[in-house]
Amino acid sequence: MERMTSDSSAAPDHGTRLHGEYKVPGGKLVVVDLDVVDGHLAGVSLSGDFFLEPDEALLDINRALTGLPESAPAADISAAVTAALPADTVLFGFSADAVAVTVRRALSRASGWADHQWEIIPPSVLPTHVNVALDEVLTEEVGAGRRNPTLRFWDWEEPSVVIGSFQSVRNEVDPGGVARHGITVVRRISGGGAMFMEAGNCITYSLYLPQTLVDGISFADSYAFLDAWVMAALEKLGISAFYVPLNDIATEQGKIGGAAQKRLANGGMLHHVTMSYDIDADKMVEVLRIGKEKLSDKGTRSAKKRVDPLRRQTGLSRMEIIAAMQDVFTERYGAVESSVSEAELAIAKERVAAKFGTTEWLNRVP
Repeated sequence: MERMTSDSSAAPDHGTRLHGEYKVPGGKLVVVDLDVVDGHLAGVSLSGDFFLEPDEALLDINRALTGLPESAPAADISAAVTAALPADTVLFGFSADAVAVTVRRALSRASGWADHQWEIIPPSVLPTHVNVALDEVLTEEVGAGRRNPTLRFWDWEEPSVVIGSFQSVRNEVDPGGVARHGITVVRRISGGGAMFMEAGNCITYSLYLPQTLVDGISFADSYAFLDAWVMAALEKLGISAFYVPLNDIATEQGKIGGAAQKRLANGGMLHHVTMSYDIDADKMVEVLRIGKEKLSDKGTRSAKKRVDPLRRQTGLSRMEIIAAMQDVFTERYGAVESSVSEAELAIAKERVAAKFGTTEWLNRVP
């Protein structure tokens, strides 16, 4: 179902040599050309628009890569490059890890965005339990190769709190506020913090992708890598956004969103983000228990001051912002519109009954 093409198909003719490219997020382009002889890398030539001092270090990198097994994992490739470089070497705009990603792409053991046929599922109103269940189902489908990598925008009607996989219900949610405001509380499969979600008050999307797309990229760096298109969309709307490690998206005015991930054993991966559009901060602090430790870590005394909604920053409707995000994703990655299949939706509803809608799952961390 995927459109798997090697990086060399879009590059100049390199003969029979293997060719890989990797654009470092916020950095430079790294390119490698190589051969494989008897299962080992040969004739390795690294290039790109990066900066490297001293010049001779480029030869050190090529020599370090030459002779490595073609099956070498990214960590071993990166370690070999690091070990070969003199102590005074300066790499600017790239890293040993970036070299490893590039080599793995040349060997077709890692993939780039253009190696896949991407799909987009526009917002469709579903119960929050079903939205959470679909994240698990669609990630499994992509990992199994039964669905193309997909971007899905959530929509819902009931006010909800979605807590992270490892969060304690009683530590994160105020039962009085939940009862008073009629909040549905749901636990998702990914880690991270709680999300307060009313209809129309935030923008939530999920990316379902093969883990080959982040092969060789550190867990921390994968967040910004997978959301580069979002930063570009926000930039078009006049918002200069950036990542605050590990998983917060912010502007100079404050936090606007957070991301979470889950990697499955079958090779599928979930990356999803919630961004505040027009959040009711007063209600949020009645429903969520946001501890002093978390506030101090973010450099603020008030939970209300942590969130700066997109509505105020853009003056645009929620759907206008979503449309801009879809446009940028489509332009960058050649995505086509799709939908959740009846079979996928049926499986998700079964998961709600068996897992996501049960008290056992919700209270697995009391």
